[in-house]
Amino acid sequence: MKNALGRHVLCEAYGCDPKVLDDRDQVENIMVQAALHAGAEVREVAFHKFAPQGVSGVVVISESHLAIHTWPEYEYAAIDVFTCGDTVDPWNALNYMLEHFKAKDTDSSEVKRGVIKQGMVKSPQAT
Repeated sequence: MKNALGRHVLCEAYGCDPKVLDDRDQVENIMVQAALHAGAEVREVAFHKFAPQGVSGVVVISESHLAIHTWPEYEYAAIDVFTCGDTVDPWNALNYMLEHFKAKDTDSSEVKRGVIKQGMVKSPQAT
C-alpha cells in the first residue's frame, strides 16, 4: 500500500438471500466472522434491525471498520470495508461476507485512503 494509509473497498451486493439480510443476528455474526477471517482485531460491534425490514451495522476493528446497510426487499446490501496498514486485506473480509450473504452479483471498487503526498510530514504530536 505505497503512500496510502488505508484501503477502502465499496461493494454493491445483489441477489443476496433476503432472509439473511433481514436477520440482525446473522448479519452481525457474518460480519464479525469476516473481520476475524481477514485477520482483523474486533473492537466494537453495533447493529440495528429496522421495521419492517433491513439491518444496518458496523464492526469496528483496530484496522478501521466494516459497515453494511441491507434492503432485503431488493436482495441488496451496501457494504464497505476499510482497513489500514498492510496486515489485513479488505477483499478477504468482503469475499467472506459475499459468500455468506449468497450474493449472485456484485460491483466493487477499491479506493486508496490517506494518500501521503510528497513533502507531507507526520505531526510531532502523533509520535
